[in-house]
Amino acid sequence: MSSLMIVLDTTIVNVALPSIRADLGFSQTSLAWVVNAYLLTFGGFLLLGGRLGDLFGHRRLFLIGITLFTAASLTCGLATSQGFLVGARAVQGLGGAVASAVSLSLMVNLFTEPAERAKAMGVFGFVAAGGGSIGVLLGGILTDVLNWHWIFLVNVPIGAAVCVLSLRLLPAARGPAFSGRLDVAGAVTVTVSLMLAVYAIVNGNQKGWASAQTLGLLGAALVLMALFLGIESRVRSPLMPLRLFRLRNVATANVVGVLWAAAMFAWFFLSALYLQLVLGYT
Repeated sequence: MSSLMIVLDTTIVNVALPSIRADLGFSQTSLAWVVNAYLLTFGGFLLLGGRLGDLFGHRRLFLIGITLFTAASLTCGLATSQGFLVGARAVQGLGGAVASAVSLSLMVNLFTEPAERAKAMGVFGFVAAGGGSIGVLLGGILTDVLNWHWIFLVNVPIGAAVCVLSLRLLPAARGPAFSGRLDVAGAVTVTVSLMLAVYAIVNGNQKGWASAQTLGLLGAALVLMALFLGIESRVRSPLMPLRLFRLRNVATANVVGVLWAAAMFAWFFLSALYLQLVLGYT
């Protein structure tokens, strides 16, 4: 349910963007930040959220992430100004990043038998993939029948149910899942690097891809990423073990995943605006 809610939220907003723009007075450029604010914090804190789960317990971090996501969804639904909505979307992305990062670890720990684990992973993948399509359909229905506020408010009962069920069904951790220390230097460098890169990419069309700001941000992101890789190659408890990328299947899966996500989410965003603003569909 949590994965469905988080993935659904990445696409459900796209259909309602024209309504949000008309209601809150967004410009054509600033409207993109309703989506970008979520993606900025989601991408920036995904890796750090996973390691915090290793250190402080996956169940605890999962509940924190879901609670944060649900509270931010309520705030988004009650938003009456541009800044209020964009800020709440950023907090929503942070909660989604933490919950998403530890959800797979929870499944691996809960389902120890290979057959059960494979079945759980299959269900997880099916729900995550279907959430994007469901979000587009549900966003259109809620916006047309009710209003755009309900694309966020629909998350509140789901998030509350996930929290209650998690408290009852997920076993409490007896101790940290990982006995090492938090790689603070690695966490800071990779988080800032990812956020700078995402900000530069999502704002590149407005500022210009060859502008000093865009190139400067991308350059700073690359420098910080190189510094992060250098740190990870030396520390005893790395935030991201680099040896994993020596495995061909892991490296290939990550590249394919990046390309797939970039194509899918860009298509959902652009097609929703084109169909409604250019072709005049509801």
